[in-house]
Amino acid sequence: MEDHVLLADALDMTLSAEGFDVRRIDPPVDETISTALLLSTILRARAQIVLLDLDLGLAGDGVRLIGPLARAGAQVVVLTASPDRGRWGECLRHGARVVVPKSHPLREVVTRVRRMQEGFPVMTVAERDDLLRTYFQQRQEVDELNTRLGRLTRREQQVLDHLVEGRTVREIAERAVVAEATVRTQVKSILAKLEVSSQLAAVGVAHRAGWSMSRT
Repeated sequence: MEDHVLLADALDMTLSAEGFDVRRIDPPVDETISTALLLSTILRARAQIVLLDLDLGLAGDGVRLIGPLARAGAQVVVLTASPDRGRWGECLRHGARVVVPKSHPLREVVTRVRRMQEGFPVMTVAERDDLLRTYFQQRQEVDELNTRLGRLTRREQQVLDHLVEGRTVREIAERAVVAEATVRTQVKSILAKLEVSSQLAAVGVAHRAGWSMSRT
């Protein structure tokens, strides 16, 4: 979290020097705080513009705060280290006004905030449409992958869990106390249902779909 603290310090000082009334709210570093409590704290500040980091540490994913903040009338500027443009589009879909990568100069953040305060656009229509299009394309892909994963039997899901964890067919068979041939048959069925040709590709499908092993 050190890089987050440094960025927050820099933004605090720079925006204050620019004449903005800055109210800084840092999620706790060493204890969990609920998203609802963090949202309540932000709303009580009655901020017109909210600079929101997507990585809130133990407080979770910042994207969950965007919708409630936007509906409350706040203009949300998202700061993120993620290069995933689909995720940027998701932020816009939930009501963020703009997404600014942390790799961009600090002055760009300040300029966007100033333009927002003065009522000027902070993104072009083309930029916004491109990010939203990327988000919906990724969402469609994930839905399709989850449809394939939904074809797996419970036992096949368990075998996929083991593959995701990096276990070999022999190790899976030993843990389940079954013949390797049985596991190979199950793996073959998994590959067919996921429409892939290798165990590595099957693991890739699981990762892209956000596969959660707790489901099994």
